[in-house]
Amino acid sequence: MSSATPTPGTSLGRRLSLAGVLRLRRPSEIWFKPALSSVAAVAPPNLILLALGRLDLAMYTMAGSLCALYAHNRPYAARARTLAWVVLGMLGGVAVALVTASFTRNAVVLVTVGALLAAVQKALCDATRVGPPGNVVLTFISSACLFVPGTLGQVPGHLALGAAAGAWAWLVGMAPALLRPHGPERRATAQALNAAAAYADTRGTGDGHVPARAAGYAAVQAAWQTLLSVPVTGARTTTRHALERLVVRAEVALAAPADTDPERLRTWARALRGTGRIPRTGDAPGADEELLGVDAELAARPAPLWQRLGPLTPIAVRTALGCALAGYASLALGIGRPYWALVTAAALYQANMALTWSRAVQRVVGNVAGVLLFAAIAPLAHLGQVLLVLFCLALNFGAEALITRNYWLGSVCVTPMALLVTEFAGYQEPGQLITERVVDTLVGALVGFLAAVVVTNRRAGDRVEQAVATADRARERAARLLAEPAPAPGALEAARRGLAAALTDLRATVDGAAGEWWGRALPQERVVLAEQSGHRTLAATVRRQAVRQDRDTGTRTEDVRP
Repeated sequence: MSSATPTPGTSLGRRLSLAGVLRLRRPSEIWFKPALSSVAAVAPPNLILLALGRLDLAMYTMAGSLCALYAHNRPYAARARTLAWVVLGMLGGVAVALVTASFTRNAVVLVTVGALLAAVQKALCDATRVGPPGNVVLTFISSACLFVPGTLGQVPGHLALGAAAGAWAWLVGMAPALLRPHGPERRATAQALNAAAAYADTRGTGDGHVPARAAGYAAVQAAWQTLLSVPVTGARTTTRHALERLVVRAEVALAAPADTDPERLRTWARALRGTGRIPRTGDAPGADEELLGVDAELAARPAPLWQRLGPLTPIAVRTALGCALAGYASLALGIGRPYWALVTAAALYQANMALTWSRAVQRVVGNVAGVLLFAAIAPLAHLGQVLLVLFCLALNFGAEALITRNYWLGSVCVTPMALLVTEFAGYQEPGQLITERVVDTLVGALVGFLAAVVVTNRRAGDRVEQAVATADRARERAARLLAEPAPAPGALEAARRGLAAALTDLRATVDGAAGEWWGRALPQERVVLAEQSGHRTLAATVRRQAVRQDRDTGTRTEDVRP
């Protein structure tokens, strides 16, 4: 059975529950990578500015340095492109902010520009799936730059500092390739194998099989996206070929959990740690036809950016409205840094309102706790600028190390770090900083969430209908190929992957729509039917593959194990 879809009558109160919002998760498998990268990217520019007595310019170098937080899950060829685009995007936002600030000091105009920038950054980050930390870091830097007095003549120099730090961040992000050139691909494949093994443990019918199946397909889809993000020039490398074969085995296991040995999948996953030899699956020689479907996917072009931006319009409108109103409310209260309220609102907006509510609670709890931490360390940090820089580096590491456990825990370090950064240009009275930060956090969270309530995402239901139709078409294509006595090489495997991707997207779309409100009733029966029939077809493709392998190797079908 498909996971339950909330009914149209589900109350807003039930969707906005506090249960589990602050619960800590297991840390990310690579939590130390962004943590170390951020320190390595931020430390040299800040220490150089400290030595030169120009720590007041750290805002511009941090714009480039913080780009090192991105793309840690991507293969290095794809990471190189992504980091370059992130640096350019960061510099673009900073440029707009600095030029605007050089022409006007009208706070209302600055808040308006900051809100529009936040909406553009949110939409682009979601459309391109750049990954964490998403638009929040971009919005934090550009919004802060809006409220730094400057002249038009200073803009090129400040952008040059950001570009230099961004180039250093790019090198920091690419440096691990020297030690593990295929590390991200191996890690994504191992995660897919482990997720498939967890589903195989349920035999497809045991306790927890529905969430385990959804997690397994999501991990497999993520592994394919990781492998397909690497450009292919000439023949596929042996490493890539071997990893693709392992992802196929994970995919087969998800479609036939009762015929899978989960321990074998876990053994393969463990073998992918480090830089050792990639395990062989022992498939029949003719089974290489499965990868012909991968070639077709590599040749397919992604949807144009404008098509991906269209469905994000409600989220962009929420962001623009919420950030603007939060900034205006802060100004009305006489707070000197309205961009704090603006950034708080920008950080709230997630895929749906239920997730936005969770993020609002996490943001408030983390920021208030972070303010208390700032009050404790401020006396020590004020003993000298060296200590100020060192505390910021330590908090930078702590934020990235803890944020994967829960957003609020990372915010406990982010908040005092942001407060200390404001003192790079000169000492400020801690009591005033603490008061303003708490007020801006509460204002930004309240006003930002109210904007999410007002701006409903009525397109969510339409996207569910489209996802169901896509899944039905993918299932019909796979069924037609199953009916053929001898489908074209690779065609059935490509259809199977297309169906698996469609079912994964359907589940994600339904979960996202279920977290909205004031929307139309979701087509629950059609969703359940599409998922059930789709997974039955996936299982049929695995049985067809097993029969083909029987012919190639002479083994019995029941002896085939992924």
